[in-house]
Amino acid sequence: MSEELICQSCGMPLDSDEVKGTEKNGSWSDDYCVYCYEDGVFTKEMTMEEMIQSNIQFLDQWIEATGVQMTEEEAIQQLKIFLPTLKRWRS
Repeated sequence: MSEELICQSCGMPLDSDEVKGTEKNGSWSDDYCVYCYEDGVFTKEMTMEEMIQSNIQFLDQWIEATGVQMTEEEAIQQLKIFLPTLKRWRS
């Protein structure tokens, strides 16, 4: 069983080619989503703090999809732990 692919920038599941970003050669990226990565480059230059604020906009959708209840403050704390484990944010 293969490990679930997630965007190494925002953490979104990469569960279909339609949500995968693209490399310079047009192939699908197994590392980044279409919202974060296009034609081999990130779509937006941002800090990890800005990514946290971007992700928080989708908290209600995430709660609905996962059934996990969490406040915005709890989600921010979780993202501060989770995002540094992703390729884009590793120092």
